[in-house]
Amino acid sequence: MLTILGFAMIATFLVLIMMKKMSPIAALVLIPALFCVFVGKGAKLGDYVIEGVTSLAPTAAMLMFAIVYFGVMIDVGLFDPIVRGILKFAKADPMRIVVGTAILAAIVSLDGDGSTTFMITVSAMYPLYKRLKMSLVVMTGVAAMANGVMNTLPWGGPTARAATALKVDASEIFVPMIPALAVGLLAVVVLSYFLGLRERKRLGVLTLDQVLVEEKAEEKETETVLVGAGSGAGGTGKDAVATGGSGSGTDAEDDDEDEKKRFQVLDPNRPTLRPKLYWFNALLTIALLTCMIMEWLPIPVLFLLGAALALTVNFPHIPDQKARLAAHADNVLNVSGMVFAAAVFTGVLQGTGMVDHMAKWMVDVIPEGMGPHMALVTGVLSLPLTYFMSNDGFYFGVLPVLAEAGAAHGVTPLEMARASLVGQPLHMSSPLVPAVYVLVGMAKVEFGDHTRFVVKWAALTCLVILGAGMLFGII
Repeated sequence: MLTILGFAMIATFLVLIMMKKMSPIAALVLIPALFCVFVGKGAKLGDYVIEGVTSLAPTAAMLMFAIVYFGVMIDVGLFDPIVRGILKFAKADPMRIVVGTAILAAIVSLDGDGSTTFMITVSAMYPLYKRLKMSLVVMTGVAAMANGVMNTLPWGGPTARAATALKVDASEIFVPMIPALAVGLLAVVVLSYFLGLRERKRLGVLTLDQVLVEEKAEEKETETVLVGAGSGAGGTGKDAVATGGSGSGTDAEDDDEDEKKRFQVLDPNRPTLRPKLYWFNALLTIALLTCMIMEWLPIPVLFLLGAALALTVNFPHIPDQKARLAAHADNVLNVSGMVFAAAVFTGVLQGTGMVDHMAKWMVDVIPEGMGPHMALVTGVLSLPLTYFMSNDGFYFGVLPVLAEAGAAHGVTPLEMARASLVGQPLHMSSPLVPAVYVLVGMAKVEFGDHTRFVVKWAALTCLVILGAGMLFGII
């Protein structure tokens, strides 16, 4: 019964959010609460929720201060050169921009933290997608898949969990998997190429040029109206150059101005820019990521200190600090609220024993004849299981059982551990992963829209990795 109710709870949640009948926060809270009552453990709902909230509180704290930190870095202009560089490379071509999104997400994923990866990637790419009117779910889907492949790094989490659960060395799991994971990352880039071609066909290569022309026309029309109204504001040299009325600006100068504007997707004149502090902010960010990778301090502590230092140095006046905090309050509230709501879902799923029964059922339905192919079975099962449950639940609850069944047929723990990594590109878009709410929240994309778009492509990427692993004899 718990198995059926567990699958029914997950299915109900996914259907309601994808059909947009409920918001993700409401669904994450109300649906598990209702099913907890169905299970007959409504009296323990409070304990389950508190346990879930307690386990995810550090994650919520990290996300809150990380959003503030990277929000401040965007405000002061740290990512402006990156955005201009990518746009210059892309040449206003949607295909190149989508491919650039995948490459940027993969590179930033080297820090091993999904939330940080999504913050940096969205911060750099969101203005491009908005300016070109490109599909934002393409950006979130590509970033999630690239990060999912890179999430298998030994310091990323899943590899370490698999090594701990099966008592093997993490390097022996990861290093042989590099060829298969490289194929998986290549698959993401190739997929990005075709998705970009689709966007190019929909929008055209010269979309940005057209936008600039439209904006320039609108500016001229506005300035003409102001001059005609006799406001006195239209007689400045700047207005004369913009309207071409004074002859003080040549066509070449106008072209240069257009070229400069082409690479200024973030407002180059916003008052929050701190060009004199650029290298301080860059070094602070590098130091923060270095400390994170070296694990010198817990990640929530690092971002708390980083946010406080960034605010104090860049905005020494308290009213300015309050203004920056207020500017990013929506993102902070949405993401942290989503994490605590997810704590209710995971708390009920684990506390009622649904996860354990679902895992046992999945193992029991495996045919006896598949015993010698348990590595393949594990790779296939890693797709739905890591999507519907946390990595902790899969690697510490399910993988040991699968490994024991495989050992009876001569399948080594290392093969089982490697196969268990296959589902990570899909796992990163799971509703139980807090980082995905950072991704969709900062990109202003509905979680249901992201899910509908990414699941099929992420599952395909997982199968490519599995196929490559079998082809290379790794799995």
